[in-house]
Amino acid sequence: MLKYQIALTLINGIGPKLARNLIAYLGSVEAVFSPKSHFEKIPGIGEIMAAKIRGIDQNSILARAEEEISFIARHKIKTAFFTDENYPERLTNCEDAPLLLYSKGDVNYDSVKAISIVGTRSASDYGKTLCEKLVKEIAERHPGTLIVSGLAYGIDICAHRAALKNGLPTVAVLAHGLDRIYPPTHRQTATEISKKGALLTEFMTGTNPDKPNFVRRNRIVAGLCDAVVVVESASKGGALITAGIGASYSRDVLAF
Repeated sequence: MLKYQIALTLINGIGPKLARNLIAYLGSVEAVFSPKSHFEKIPGIGEIMAAKIRGIDQNSILARAEEEISFIARHKIKTAFFTDENYPERLTNCEDAPLLLYSKGDVNYDSVKAISIVGTRSASDYGKTLCEKLVKEIAERHPGTLIVSGLAYGIDICAHRAALKNGLPTVAVLAHGLDRIYPPTHRQTATEISKKGALLTEFMTGTNPDKPNFVRRNRIVAGLCDAVVVVESASKGGALITAGIGASYSRDVLAF
């Protein structure tokens, strides 16, 4: 089944919403790859998309999925499809949440409390100090709170390191596959996170940290939490994008 779940994410033009419709109407992810499926009857699928699905190179896509499964097995990576019991509960309420997640580590995504801390990559000393104090106070008042961020320079990495220092679980949501770490200078912290929390991504191996992927990453950061906290941000920074997504998900949004 995992092979077809991965393969589904490889079909261009089929996003999370459309894929959910496909599975709901066809009954299984495997049925998407059946030549007997009647796609035209499914909401959101017109003749053009139906023809596109039927015309995909299944052998190529399924072979790529097999390669990913091999990598997953070698590196002890966990997967969570949106219908699986281990899929993060908070994300199930986000209609554009990823179909499939890959993770390295072991953490309870459904912790009683989860907070995403984001901010500028060019954090000031004041911003870093504020972030560290915030995480320390969270640890003292609400032990076990999950701290979520994106492993980027500035506030992100500060939040992760503060969580590790204060004994809180932390999740780093990546904008690339688990075969690399970006930025490379955060590799040591990423390794520690994988042992005391988790590295999480929707992207397969071979995926570069390209700009559009960071925006997609941000919706996971926003969806995994109860509240998004912005600690310093440029007027058009990625942190504000995450905050906006969080608000659209009915998450609390706070800023310092």
